[in-house]
Amino acid sequence: MERGRKATEAKEAVFKRLFGVRQETFESMEIILQKEYNKRHTYGGSPPKLSIGDKLKITLKYLREYRTMESIGVDYGVSKSTVCETIQWVEDTLKRDKTFCLPGKRILKEAENTIEYIVVDVTESPIQRPKKNKERIIRGKRSSIR
Repeated sequence: MERGRKATEAKEAVFKRLFGVRQETFESMEIILQKEYNKRHTYGGSPPKLSIGDKLKITLKYLREYRTMESIGVDYGVSKSTVCETIQWVEDTLKRDKTFCLPGKRILKEAENTIEYIVVDVTESPIQRPKKNKERIIRGKRSSIR
């Protein structure tokens, strides 16, 4: 049972705004995921809670809209842990396939003059902050008491 069939059948521009990828890219991702799913479940198993298309939609919506896993889970009728496992499986499967990987640093340096786009991921960058010093905190408290 695939949810969001209306969104999948939308026009190209609407589809790209919803999921962040073109329909052809979505379909090629879906084919890769279906092959991996069939390979993992050759001997059967319990029926899936979500179809492959739903799993891919969940992952793309999570990455595109920065929604919480709980809110996505409510939309699809599954738990937060199922959404988390789904996102991890989809990401890992697409990484292993290497169809959608970005080139490494070496290739970017070699082709410096022919680069049209550079993508920089800055979603979560750690910030360096100075360490708290206990002596300064204690001295400040002592001097304010007197």
